[in-house]
Amino acid sequence: QVQLVESGGGLVQAGGSLRLSCVASGRTFSTYAMGWFRQAPGKEREFVGGISWGGGHTFYADSVKGRFTISRDNAKNSVYLQMNSLKPEDTAVYYCAATYGSSWSPDGMDSWGKGTLVTVSS
Repeated sequence: QVQLVESGGGLVQAGGSLRLSCVASGRTFSTYAMGWFRQAPGKEREFVGGISWGGGHTFYADSVKGRFTISRDNAKNSVYLQMNSLKPEDTAVYYCAATYGSSWSPDGMDSWGKGTLVTVSS
């Protein structure tokens, strides 16, 4: 497994932008597909975006498509989530996760970070 640490969360006004980062420890980062998930208070954890191990394929939840962009830099053991046009409903704790599988279900992830809080004010 890899250990994952997220950063970049904070408070932003609606319409603003944030860039989340996730750094992984270990030599096997480039073999994992990576995903971003979020969990709002009182709600289940949900998929936000994912990227294949080589970065050639990306996937997004409909709710963020066109606003969020996921990317990775395997040389830096890092994955990023650029979030633009933020809305109050994007407020949540954001987690990065690693998987060897092909599903973006939270139950299918092999490793999780501890999360970073994003708060979008109206």
